[in-house]
Amino acid sequence: MKKMFAVLICAVIFVFAGCTKNSADVITIGGIFPLSGTVAVYGVECKNGIELAIEEINAAGGVNGKKLVLVSEDDEGNPEKTVNAYKKLTTSDKVNIVIGSLTSGCTQAITSLAQAQKVVLVAPAATMESITDAGDFIFRACFIDPFQGTVGGIFASTSLGAKNAAILYDNGNDYSVGLKDNFIAAFRQRGGNIAAEESYITGDVDFNAQLTKIKTANPDVVYLPDYYSTVSLIAKQLRERGVDTPIVGADGWDGLTENAGDEVLNGFYSNHYASDSTDSKVVNFVNAFKKKYNATPVSFAALGYDSLYMLRDAIVKAGGTDSTAVRDALVKTNGSYVTGDLTFDNKRNPIKSAVMMEIVKQEGKLATVYKTTVNP
Repeated sequence: MKKMFAVLICAVIFVFAGCTKNSADVITIGGIFPLSGTVAVYGVECKNGIELAIEEINAAGGVNGKKLVLVSEDDEGNPEKTVNAYKKLTTSDKVNIVIGSLTSGCTQAITSLAQAQKVVLVAPAATMESITDAGDFIFRACFIDPFQGTVGGIFASTSLGAKNAAILYDNGNDYSVGLKDNFIAAFRQRGGNIAAEESYITGDVDFNAQLTKIKTANPDVVYLPDYYSTVSLIAKQLRERGVDTPIVGADGWDGLTENAGDEVLNGFYSNHYASDSTDSKVVNFVNAFKKKYNATPVSFAALGYDSLYMLRDAIVKAGGTDSTAVRDALVKTNGSYVTGDLTFDNKRNPIKSAVMMEIVKQEGKLATVYKTTVNP
């Protein structure tokens, strides 16, 4: 009886300590993604990329002899739910390394919490410049909005030869505003003129008034810095008004080809990698992803995949999962990944190139193809 009681007490201690029978044999990574809602494609793709990386790493023997496990939460692209997901992961699941979330607003909601608790937070795709301002435990795998907006402005001016640009952006979305501001600066620096600058509010579906002004301005390029769900609506209404000029955007367009029609042809956007690259790392990743998910991975999958491999490399260097040691190892990252050769600047933002993608028609379907590379 005493023996049974002792076993019971032991089990209770393990449960309340957040341990499992195999806790000494696994490394648990937390993940926060929009797996439902308007930007679910981002979260699903990112999670799939991470799970592919974990599968590969575990098949190769794991990390320091331990298997990796992902515990993920759905924040639906809602900052309040991102906070709830973070608290669940760090209290109930007791993780001290988190990947997520995907959008800038959701990620920003948890950066101060992570910094205060010394939780290593890696944002795969949050491009807003201030994301890492919370402190030295906050990292990201993607380039930042100032660079991405600048890339769009340079491309519109130099590659498209545009002289007069119109811009339609979400005035309540930091991502959209940041891209717009930096596009304008880069475009004007190269002699370009902003013929029209119109805005809308998140959730709007009728852009008639703004697009009427844009058509009157007669631009030779239109910049649409928003996510694919909104861009698909704007592009359709833009083309219906007879504006057939090139449209340019950013990484939020990823997924547009699956959620729009021919109205997005003659469209170009900055992105983190090109799936049709001949680089061996990209080829191997794309082939493995297609084999596992029967689909070509978009940039969010590649960024998730790279986030996990960066953490794997840091944990190996740190000799364990102590968050301070992992942070110190991450700072010194200097590696070659699917989305490019990567080091961090003094604010833990990646220093790497961006690619411009073009939306085309291939075999009756919309597709994206590599257009050009813009270096930092």
